Amino acid sequence: MLCPTDKIKLNKAVLSGIEVDYCPKCLGLWFEEEELRLAKDYKDKNLSWLDIDLWEDEKKFKISPSRKLCPSDRMPLYEVEYADSGIRVDVCGLDHGIWLDRGEFKKIIQYLKEKADGEVLNNYLKNLREELWEVFSGPEDLKEEIGDFLAILKLFAYKFTVQHPAIAKIISGLPR
Repeated sequence: MLCPTDKIKLNKAVLSGIEVDYCPKCLGLWFEEEELRLAKDYKDKNLSWLDIDLWEDEKKFKISPSRKLCPSDRMPLYEVEYADSGIRVDVCGLDHGIWLDRGEFKKIIQYLKEKADGEVLNNYLKNLREELWEVFSGPEDLKEEIGDFLAILKLFAYKFTVQHPAIAKIISGLPR
């Protein structure tokens, strides 16, 4: 496989528990389908419930052609905005691989952490309901979906305790 930017051979490395291909010159990363999600989940287990599906919502799907070629099938890549993050990633429409330029993986993790903070408290019931539904119908296996559901519960408990320490203290003092 060749780097979409530098046109040199990609090397293999393990990033957040996932073997990915990278360019030794520009340090770009090639994630095959689902590898970005798996690397994100490994990097921060509390983000496992928060997935951004680049292909899901056509109204939010902002796409533009790129001059880069897919490392695996040499077809043109397309630039897609990673949700509403402002981060533009290169994706292959055929194999759904994702090319990240240097530093974009770190930016994506930071964006997801910030998004998770707001989502957990502001849309807690909605997210809890969606994750509970995914336990029975979700795209991942049952164990992963239950883990996502429990991650939301755990995050909410942490965030609630920090934002409302007096209420949390009263609740913790109640008889069990």
